[in-house]
This record gives sequence, structure tokens and C-alpha cells, in this order.
Amino acid sequence: MSAAPTSAAPASGVPVSAAPVDQETSDAPVSPAAVATPDTVLPVAASASGAAPALSAPTMLHPLVRPKTLADVTAAEEQAAEVEPKPAEEASEELDAVEDATAEEKTPDPEQELAAIEWRFHHDTLRELVDDPDLLREIRDRLTTKLTPATDNAVRARLLSLRAVVSRILGDLSKALSDAKMALMHAEATGQLRRIAIAQARLAHVLQWRGDFADADQLFAEANSPELPDRLRATMHEHAGKSCYDQGRYIEACNHFEKALELRKVEDPELMARTEIALDAVFRKVAENGWGPYPRTRDEILRVHKPPVPQFDDKKQCWGYVDPSGTTGISPAFADVQPFRDGVAWVRRPESETWELIDEAGLRLIDAQAGWLGVGSFNEGLAWVSRDGHSGWVAIDKKNRIVIPGGFDDVRPFRRGVAAVRRGGWGAVDKTGKVVVPTQFAAFATALTDGRYVDGFTDEGLAIVDNGGRKGVVDKTGKMVVPPVHPALVIHPVAFLVASPQGKWGALDRRGRPLIDMELGSRIAVIEEIDRLLADTKPVL
Repeated sequence: MSAAPTSAAPASGVPVSAAPVDQETSDAPVSPAAVATPDTVLPVAASASGAAPALSAPTMLHPLVRPKTLADVTAAEEQAAEVEPKPAEEASEELDAVEDATAEEKTPDPEQELAAIEWRFHHDTLRELVDDPDLLREIRDRLTTKLTPATDNAVRARLLSLRAVVSRILGDLSKALSDAKMALMHAEATGQLRRIAIAQARLAHVLQWRGDFADADQLFAEANSPELPDRLRATMHEHAGKSCYDQGRYIEACNHFEKALELRKVEDPELMARTEIALDAVFRKVAENGWGPYPRTRDEILRVHKPPVPQFDDKKQCWGYVDPSGTTGISPAFADVQPFRDGVAWVRRPESETWELIDEAGLRLIDAQAGWLGVGSFNEGLAWVSRDGHSGWVAIDKKNRIVIPGGFDDVRPFRRGVAAVRRGGWGAVDKTGKVVVPTQFAAFATALTDGRYVDGFTDEGLAIVDNGGRKGVVDKTGKMVVPPVHPALVIHPVAFLVASPQGKWGALDRRGRPLIDMELGSRIAVIEEIDRLLADTKPVL
């Protein structure tokens, strides 16, 4: 079985992504004997096979909302202004909230006040505890006031999803669901990975409380992209673990809690305290009910459709396809085949030099007479094809309509709406064929701090370009974020790691401004310094 065309390299593995739900800081558990308020919400009965009986302890007891004073918040902000900027402040919703707030306001900004609340959690349900629902209702009302004049998608996504967090904690799950869904729509309109991931995770948290566990777990998994900051990913794993706990999936819950601790490379007493409470709760349930169902794979959680896979028939000396159960799906009749992508696959019959396109039922969508000697897998509804198999690449849809003409010397698959192309030099086009990055660079060289190399653009829409051995960063709109002047450059979730000609490493923030001087001996040392700078930040989920 051969791969895609000779000159169209296959796409590198794309991590599935997506983020948090509400801010959490841990304190000691509260006695279950406390009296529930009228706003108490009981966890929905578990639905997984083997799950424990429905939890019965109230989710909101007393005495627990302890917001810091505005003076405390102001003092903390003044202290932060005296130290070097933190990457998280450039890439988080907290920065947006500060920019939106005016200095003349006499009442606390609702976002800052919500972020300042010190949460504690019930020892059995692992849910937030509240002793002053009226305070949260007031915060929700002020979020609504702030939301009313907002027209920007990013601002509306943030405020709606924060309002969903408050409504969820108050037990108004219908309001929370409506706000969380609208927030995700606005976040997706921005195209920004972090905003989308945060909105996904906040919606997932609402779905979890409603007992819609399959949808909740899928959203948690989609949101948790490797391209997000580790602290944010750790918080997502923590909440995904709590969703598994609600379902009686205790092994899976422990796996998530362990991953959360692993991602926090610096000491995090609050996370450790919360994890200790969670594990205590897990072990009590395990003693009563056992460990529950075996952990699911990521594909199972994401409910990924498994298409037929290629299989060679020794007797017929031809390729065919079998479904995941091993039974024949498409009879062997092809000299060469490619795996199914985007619901379709390219196949070549023994009597033909050109490729045809089939669907998963084996029905022909594009005939071999179309004359494509070179073909690339479909991705996002488009595929690159060539008449000679080496050059003149154009993009077609599944009906063989040419969507992007012109012909390129070399191409890469579409990812997040853009594709790297070469015509003389390397650049990028969008799905309409518009050149968004001029074809003037020697290569794309997108390296990530987790060791992966991406063929073109990341899920965030960033790419490292090489201009004669000097590296820079462009985004998918063509904006030059970092000029190509650095001998080496690596994308970090909240920064850019850069090297000097002398081989020393430092970092730039996400706006391309100096963050850490280029005087450290390795990339690892820079990453550790960034972790130190992030040590006192926490995602508001």
C-alpha cells in the first residue's frame, strides 16, 4: 500500500484538542451534616454501568464564599505591576477582564470579584460550597450589566461563560446551559484556541452537573489540547476526573487526577490539597462499590468513528478494506489504496495509473478518468491533486470541483482553515485560495516545546517560518508576530522560546516582546523559568 503523493507530505499528527470551568482553590472539606440552602443541587444519578449509586450530599452548604476584599485585589495588582510581566497575563481571560474594567468604578468588577473567591469543596460530591448565594446572584447581575453593551465575540464569550459558571454553582442549570452554549458559539467565532477550549470546558462542567456525562466527557477531551498551558490542562484533567467520579468510573478519575499533578511541574499546594480530597472520596466509594468500569480510550470518549482499514488479500493479490470488527467492508480489487480520511479514500485499480475516490460503502465519487496521478488525503473537505504527480497541485472538493486553481510546486494538508504551499518560496492559502502568507520563505519549521513538529500551522493558527536560516512566527492571517531574525525558535503554550547566535536561550511573550533575557543555557531552563513566573497564576474556570 503506498502513501499519498510523492511531493505532498502527509499531515503530521494533529492533537485533538480543548479547558477550564471555574476557579478552584482548596480548603478542608465540610461536614456533611451542614444544612443545605434552598439553592442546593443534588448530583444527577450516575449512568455508567457499574457506577456507584447517585450521590446524595448537597452541593452547596455553609459557610463558604469568602471573597477577598477589593483592597486585597488592588494590592495584589499593584505588586504584580512592580515585577516582570507574566506570560499568563498576556494569554488569559484575566487580562481581558482588567482591560475592560475602569479605574473609576466604585464597586468591584464582577470578574475580579469572582476570581477572588476562595472555594472549598464538599468532601463527598467534590462540588463548590457556598454560604452566600445572594453574593453570587449579585455578581451574576453585574456580569449581565457588563455583557449588555458588549458586541465583540471574545468579550461576549468570556462574560457569557463566566455567567454560566455562576448559574451552575447557584443550581440554575437551564440558565447555565443556555449561557454556556452561546459562549461557545462566540468563542468559536474568534477562532482562538484558548477561548474555545475554556468555553468548551465550562459547557462540559454544566453538562456534567446535568448528568449528560457522554457529552461532558467528550467536551473535556476536545478542550484539552497539548497546545494549551500546562496549568490550564491540569485544571481540565481535574474537572474531567470529577466527571468520571460522578459516574463511578474511579480508575479513570484517578488517571485524570494523576495527570493533573504530573502537568503541574512546580509545587502547587492548592492542587495537591484538592487532589487529596478527591482521592479520599474515590477510595471511600471504591470500598463501597468497587472500581467501576474499565477506563475508556480517548477515541471512545470522543466517540470517534472508526472507518474501514486497508487490508491486503494474499490470494487475490489486491487491496481491500475491512471494518473494525475484521469483516470485509470493501472487497479486494485495488493495486494501491490510501487510508480513509474525512469519510473518503483514494484507490487505484490494477489497470489504471490514476486514482479514484470512494466512500466508506465503496461507492465511486471521482472516476479514474479525472486523471489525477498525484493525490493527497482529504482534510476539511479539500484535497490536493496533481496531473503529473509532482507539480501543478490544485485543491478539489469531493465532487472533483477545483476550488483552488493556479498550481503549486508543493503543498501540505489544510489545518484549521489554512494550508502551507510552495510556489518558488513557502507561504499559505486559506480555503478560498487567498494567499494569506506570501510565498517568500525557505520553509515552515514549526516546532513545539512538547517535542512535536507540525506540518505548517498549529491548532492556534501559528507557524514558524524559516527565512534563510533565521526563524520567525506568522499567524494564519499573515501577521508577522515575531520577525525572522532568530537562529532557533520554539512555540511554547504562552510564549516563544528564542535562541541567540551564541546559543543562549530566552523567551518572548505572545506579542513578540522580550520576556526572559537570552542568557540561559537551554530551552529546559527557559521553560522552568516560565513555570516559575506562572506559579502564582491560576485559571478561572
